Amino acid sequence: MEDFARASGISRPTLSKYFDDPDSVRPATRHRIEAALAQSDYRPNPFARNLNRRRARTIGIVVPTVADPFYAALVARVEARCSAGGYWPLVLSSRGEAEGEALALQTLLDQRVAGALVASCGADALARQAEEVGRRVPLVFLDSPAGEGAGFVGNDNRQSIAALVDYLVESGETPAYLDMPDVNASARARRASYVARMQELGLEPVLIPAPGGGWEFERLGFEAMEAMMATGAPSFHAVLCANDRLALGALASAFARGMRVGREAGASLRIAGHDDHPLSRYACPALTTVAQDVEGLASQGTQMLLGAIRNAEGPADRVLLPARLTLRASA
Repeated sequence: MEDFARASGISRPTLSKYFDDPDSVRPATRHRIEAALAQSDYRPNPFARNLNRRRARTIGIVVPTVADPFYAALVARVEARCSAGGYWPLVLSSRGEAEGEALALQTLLDQRVAGALVASCGADALARQAEEVGRRVPLVFLDSPAGEGAGFVGNDNRQSIAALVDYLVESGETPAYLDMPDVNASARARRASYVARMQELGLEPVLIPAPGGGWEFERLGFEAMEAMMATGAPSFHAVLCANDRLALGALASAFARGMRVGREAGASLRIAGHDDHPLSRYACPALTTVAQDVEGLASQGTQMLLGAIRNAEGPADRVLLPARLTLRASA
């Protein structure tokens, strides 16, 4: 940059200001810099520049797994917004484990990130570490939080689960609930929301536990339905699944047993999910679900974080976004 400053006749502080934010210099100066860049083919080294900063222009993004289509879609949208704001996204996977998330958080601190967006697995052991990270850099949780004191943008699980329960009840069926493993705070919130809404309606909650843990939800949904059907025909005719991936497994089990799933006459079971998985509309039958506002999660979460970085203060807002009931043939 020293060489470029001498060759262009523009001071190094002005160049540094330009490379941080081109709009921060006067238009005439910006045009001179851009003309000199075009003539010299000079490219600043972003990694070297980050070493000179107290905080790199990097945003850390931590999700349980990028293999899950929900998190893949969320990461893609967050990456685009970070890049548009002049930051490089650094994506890490926690593998849905507290140890993996703890390592990811420490890695972000070691990389001197400007801030972090974290979809937490929500283990109690992570709360203290998350609070420590939040004291050192702005931190916003997406989808599922760990501890208090940081910003949070997530789905309004009480609203979305209630919408599904109410629809199924009003259309003639009292739903059982196919639970997901206790992988994060969102799983616990959805379970509690189902129980609360059923009790508000004066109905008895029926919980079907997932047979095991982990993130292989399709397999867990299939095995839970198989185990339930092996004991005889259930007393209920509708199953509300904690997420769409569980529901896809439940649909596969019903198909394997020759059961008709859907709303039409002659169907013996109705199955609904949650999240609007990209494949849910292409299931057979197409899956009734609620669509999370992934666009809102990404935009509001990133906006909250970048605002905290600019203002040099920790975000403390809590935003819950409503989901949209999406009716298809399965229920």
